[in-house]
Amino acid sequence: MAFSEKDLAKFEELLLKKRKELLDEMGLHGERFTSTVRDATGDLSSYSYHMADQGTDNMDRELAFMFASKSGRLVYHIDMALKRIKDGTFGQCQGCGKQISKARLTAVPHARLCIECKSAEEEKKAGR
Repeated sequence: MAFSEKDLAKFEELLLKKRKELLDEMGLHGERFTSTVRDATGDLSSYSYHMADQGTDNMDRELAFMFASKSGRLVYHIDMALKRIKDGTFGQCQGCGKQISKARLTAVPHARLCIECKSAEEEKKAGR
């Protein structure tokens, strides 16, 4: 049973909202990548920075990069879900071809696998 037009519109709205939130977050992370340590700290002097301060700044940048890369992958999955809405395959499990439950898609609107196939995939990754 395919989803109604009303359901698809609701899922599309959820996906677009999440996509916008992620892109806004990534924009904030991008500012952290493009600023220099001097700009980020607000220190206008030309004296060298304390090693502990530099370490903290580097860790902050690495965390921001990690969050940005995770967000980028999620934006990709959201874009693929939006494409599936357009081509009429949204909600169809890419593992077994069955309908993904509405409850699962409400919780994870970019899901490409039903809960059974996702569980099997995770068990396989875990080596069970």
